[in-house]
Amino acid sequence: MTTDYALDIVREALMLTLLLSLPVLGIALIVGLSISILQAMTQIQEQTLTFVPKILAMGAVTIMAVPWMAIKIMEFATRMFSGQG
Repeated sequence: MTTDYALDIVREALMLTLLLSLPVLGIALIVGLSISILQAMTQIQEQTLTFVPKILAMGAVTIMAVPWMAIKIMEFATRMFSGQG
């Protein structure tokens, strides 16, 4: 294993991590921004109002994205164990 090959593996693993976390973080951003706008319009400043919907939305997206995430992880693992960088 050369240094370049090892760096490619690390780069690919980091890109996969970023790709897999994108749906959950994206929905957290969208829900958080929506709730913040709602709070600014209504003058309601309750901390649980942002926390609970964001957690519920992130959980729902995670449950829906698990099959896709599992496929991506299995593809990566197969490439790593078969030596097909």
